[in-house]
Amino acid sequence: MVKMDRIKIFQNKLLVLSLIVIFIMIMIAIFAPILAPHDPNLIDLSNKLKEPSLTFPLGTDHLGRCVLSRIIYGTQVSIGAAFLVMGISIFIGIIIGTFAGYKGGWIDQVFMRLCDVLLSFPSLVLSLALIGILGPTFKNLIIALVIVQWVPYARMIRGLMLVMKEQHFIMAAKIAGTTDTIIIIRHMLPHILPQVLVFAFLDIGTVILHISGLSFLGLGIQPPTAEWGMMINDSKQFLRNYPSLMLYPGMMIMLVVMSFNLLGDSLRDLLDPTHK
Repeated sequence: MVKMDRIKIFQNKLLVLSLIVIFIMIMIAIFAPILAPHDPNLIDLSNKLKEPSLTFPLGTDHLGRCVLSRIIYGTQVSIGAAFLVMGISIFIGIIIGTFAGYKGGWIDQVFMRLCDVLLSFPSLVLSLALIGILGPTFKNLIIALVIVQWVPYARMIRGLMLVMKEQHFIMAAKIAGTTDTIIIIRHMLPHILPQVLVFAFLDIGTVILHISGLSFLGLGIQPPTAEWGMMINDSKQFLRNYPSLMLYPGMMIMLVVMSFNLLGDSLRDLLDPTHK
């Protein structure tokens, strides 16, 4: 069975390609200090708006900073922040969704009504409002996105728990005297987590877009930290004469978001028992 799964994975070209791209991006983020040819925040007005050269492979921006170095460090910031948001959101979603779905009763009603209230607002609008209240810092950006992102995971996990706890093997475990903690950890979560991870891979592209969009508006990552959305915002005044300054970070956002979306779609098809 494992061999068959591996064969299916390697036969899916989009899955393999997206995994390769994501792996490369993660390696770039990890080894950014080694790969970047210059300090991404070093201002040198004597080299501003330089064309690509051996010294500056992608040229420089309006402050003389190396565009390639800022792109590389932007990978570290954008992907790192997205993984941080997703990790915290999934953890909170698992705790609340499992507790509400397994226990039920008034606890379930309270948490689900809270989810309904949060879902009644568009996620980006709610993020904007929260950052406007908390202030535009990296910490507040993470907090605002986590408040928005945990809700769909909690609802999904709660629904899966409601289905799982009615299964015969779960009832048998209860009759045998197995504790609720053991039932949840050993018998329920292993069946639920693969579906959660597929949803997470589909959702992480949206988180990256939110981070870049909020940074573009000046409400996310703050200068001088290199981040793709902020790089686009800094370069918009030079769009007519130096369009490449906006093109490079825009292409990175598109490439990463597309890779995660393709990975999520491919994993969903691979794990779907009805997919042929």
